[in-house]
Amino acid sequence: MRPGSVMENKNIWGIYSAEQLTELEEHAKEYMDFLDNGKTERECIDTIVNRIEKDGYQELQSLIKKNNVLKEGDKVYSVWMNKSIVMFQIGKKPMAEGMNILGAHLDSPRLDIKQNPVYEDGGFAYLDTHYYGGVKKYQWVTIPLSIHGVVIKKDGTTVEINVGENEDDPVFFVSDLLIHLAAEQLEKKASKVIEGEALDIIVGNKPLVIEKKGEKGEKNKGKDGKDAVKKGILAILKENYDIEEEDFISAELEVVPAGKAREAGFDRSMILAYGQDDRICAFSSLKAMLEVKETERTACCILVDKEEIGSVGATGMQSKFFENAVAEVMNLAGDYSELKVRRCLASSCMLSSDVSSAFDPAFASCFDKKNVAYLGNGMVFNKFTGSRGKSGSNDANAEYMGHIRAIFDKEKIHFQTAELGKVDVGGGGTIAYILALYGMNVIDSGVAVMNMHAPWEATSKADVYEAKRGYVAFLNNASL
Repeated sequence: MRPGSVMENKNIWGIYSAEQLTELEEHAKEYMDFLDNGKTERECIDTIVNRIEKDGYQELQSLIKKNNVLKEGDKVYSVWMNKSIVMFQIGKKPMAEGMNILGAHLDSPRLDIKQNPVYEDGGFAYLDTHYYGGVKKYQWVTIPLSIHGVVIKKDGTTVEINVGENEDDPVFFVSDLLIHLAAEQLEKKASKVIEGEALDIIVGNKPLVIEKKGEKGEKNKGKDGKDAVKKGILAILKENYDIEEEDFISAELEVVPAGKAREAGFDRSMILAYGQDDRICAFSSLKAMLEVKETERTACCILVDKEEIGSVGATGMQSKFFENAVAEVMNLAGDYSELKVRRCLASSCMLSSDVSSAFDPAFASCFDKKNVAYLGNGMVFNKFTGSRGKSGSNDANAEYMGHIRAIFDKEKIHFQTAELGKVDVGGGGTIAYILALYGMNVIDSGVAVMNMHAPWEATSKADVYEAKRGYVAFLNNASL
């Protein structure tokens, strides 16, 4: 929404100066690199930590051990189980007066490899999977897939796996029935065309060949009997990674689309890539934290795991790791008490940054054109999310929405407001309601995404850039 306009959404490409357009393209390139290097939560965390330490961020646990005293301007981060991170830049005011918080999630829909996954059937070796998050299962067949993750051996050794991204790597795939035999399949509902248990990836087709001595001592090559293809794959895993079949028990391996983020359209105005929900907001929040200068209130950024399955578990937003980190930081700043922690959280302001559905003319009947986000029209605010009667929603109050409007008008940030589809068509949720439990002001914001939750999602470069600008403005001005 243009500053000064009332309710009309307009494409924002034309408002940028030549200098801003150059900055926009540089920002988009850096974002695409982030997507390529961070296809899992662990990879994102590694990339983020390497980046923020160059900017002067210090690890919280090391500061606790040294009993360092935190002061205005200090930058601190805490990683939890290599999948979630919280960053703080200490402001001028005491933390008990509240923080300005950006929050997003790092996990994305995918296929997870099970703990007993390797089997052979019909001359193929497979890895058994369980899909993660909300997916249209039929979208995951016949596309190149890669495997990312870690295997933890019994001796504690960590083996990192990343196969399928380099040009000379093999890729993997889920098969589908040929069209010539698919008459019955095509009569099924879309949710049943491909069943969850059919999303197993094919990883090999060549039997293990062993050396056998003949009667006269000569060597003959022969197949190694039953499950020879499976044995061949296990032999490769042993040779390349020194892992055994039972090591899958303590592995976290994620199957994701193979390939790099790409510019889309003749005009290169869009980005087509895996995992933009919600790494687009995570990256924009990270960049805002790195660009913000001195702040009145402490600036904070939370990037978490498990949002796609309800924000559960030790690394999800429902965990206490964030609250614990706040307490530790306040303690190092010499200003800790249980009451002050509660005051800090209740007095904070937050942008819960997650993606919103972009209007798609091919499916126009699912959207309310007056209340939907459009690609290229700036960052998005969702006053509420949820579904069917706002169920499960954080519904931001009008006073906070008015405050955010004032900030964005002052800083000339272009934004639009939206809902996630027509009433009763569907809906979705974010981490907003969890932070709102502390009593803080929270509103959903983010970037419009087309093809959300598909293996390849589309966004506008302009929206990514404007989101980062908006987050910087928020960190500098959000105190009520």
